[in-house]
Amino acid sequence: MDIEKLKLRGDLDFFPVQSDGRTVIMIQDRLSLVEKDMLISPELYKLMTTLDGKRSMRDIQLDLIRQQGGSLVSIDEVQALLEKLDSSYLLDSPRYREARNEIISDFSAQKIRYCSHAGLSYPKQEEELSERLETILATQQVPSLPDGKITALIAPHIDLEAGKRIYSIAYQAIKGVTPERIIILGVGHSMTKVMLSLTTKMFETPLGKVKTDKKIVGELMKAGKDILSEDDFAHRDEHSIEFQLIFLQHILRDVSFTIVPILCGSLIGYLPEYSRERYKSIGHDFLSTLADLLRDDSTIVIAAVDLSHVGPKFGHDMPASLIINESERHDRQLLHCLCTMNADGFWSESKRIRDKYNVCGFSVLACLLETLPPSHGHLLDYEIFKEDPTRSAVSFAAAVFTR
Repeated sequence: MDIEKLKLRGDLDFFPVQSDGRTVIMIQDRLSLVEKDMLISPELYKLMTTLDGKRSMRDIQLDLIRQQGGSLVSIDEVQALLEKLDSSYLLDSPRYREARNEIISDFSAQKIRYCSHAGLSYPKQEEELSERLETILATQQVPSLPDGKITALIAPHIDLEAGKRIYSIAYQAIKGVTPERIIILGVGHSMTKVMLSLTTKMFETPLGKVKTDKKIVGELMKAGKDILSEDDFAHRDEHSIEFQLIFLQHILRDVSFTIVPILCGSLIGYLPEYSRERYKSIGHDFLSTLADLLRDDSTIVIAAVDLSHVGPKFGHDMPASLIINESERHDRQLLHCLCTMNADGFWSESKRIRDKYNVCGFSVLACLLETLPPSHGHLLDYEIFKEDPTRSAVSFAAAVFTR
């Protein structure tokens, strides 16, 4: 193995945190190969980001010498550093790929998608979870709803406590509906180079198991074969669908329904041209099949989305307090286009700023606009959660569509 030709893994998340009065970088790994909450220095992080598989050992050596103020760093030390990074599963190497493939294979063989956030984001005991959800739902009064049959709901996927007021409004809006099938469109946060991911697995939470409509998933897989991920691994730790499911199980506890879980990846990362025309062209067969399915009166859609992500935590060079006025205007324009089902305006608004406010739910809402039958959207409420320690913020909303 040519250690100098290795590059940094593309599926890791890095966050600046404070430790013992200094800023360090925390590494989070969805595969759990890297040591949990591993901390590295900003200098090492900067060096790691230069590892693109093209730089020579000599290039890396010169970077290290510059970092250390001209102190000599030998080639053997560079070699040892790269080997340590590889042994920590930080590099895209044969060792890492072998471990990753084994994890994916094990997950693919499972028949059930077990909850990944119970005990972390919400209680893992059934009774405690039911009490928690009931407390969240009681946060707000039942919203005033328009006439007509509900065809779709927009709800957040942010942390339950941070978004409890909007979760309350969203899920109280669909109390009393009796769908036989629920399409859940979630954000695949790890999906930067693939458009969609489907799974036939049954989902299990502390509130029980929910069957996936395998027949419908099979039809969608056939229609979208060219734009789907090769496996369903993106579903393993993704919270956007899981958070919706516990609310659905709670408020529709007396309703027998199946789900169709669909994760949508980043369109900026996937589309060769960021436009509605290209999106429709590439996704045509899948979108047409899903649109046909949504004409069924016994089916509703849940779109699990958050909106703008602003501030240093999300790559901006200024605090969210200086950005949120602009990002809110952007959010509200997107929501206006969404509620009026103006897909061209929706795309134009995102293209106008090249998604600089990181609207993670854009791909989900783009899918909804192309597949939902003629409906009227109604914005129920909008909120911005401000995370003071990171000077960052996330926005989200609740809305229903009726016909």
